[in-house]
Amino acid sequence: MIKQAGLYLMAVFYTVAGINHFLNPGFYMKLMPPYLPFHLELIYLSGVAEILLGIALCIPPLRRWAAWGVILLLIAVFPANIHHLMARGGGMNVPIWALWVRLPVQALFIWWAYIYTSPEVPSGPGE
Repeated sequence: MIKQAGLYLMAVFYTVAGINHFLNPGFYMKLMPPYLPFHLELIYLSGVAEILLGIALCIPPLRRWAAWGVILLLIAVFPANIHHLMARGGGMNVPIWALWVRLPVQALFIWWAYIYTSPEVPSGPGE
């Protein structure tokens, strides 16, 4: 029951985060490393990925692949987290300690997604 609740919480988290990429792209612009091209396009692309992965987590035949996709997405955006730390928040009013904490929290999010890569993942209510 807890594992299933965690799954749906993760699905909502990524879906809402993905939608936020479209509602508030300026926030994500401040996180983009300067060495990456096409900042706005990458923000929208990652938003689409988060939305699709969040939805796919709720579809039993896609769940394991979606969990692996979340892991890959988290690894792909990790350099932006490092850039944000090195830029000391990039003009955002974020305490430096929070930027440091964010790095290991990313590992916790990877672990959270990894839980759902197993074939024993609950596929619906009552499991």
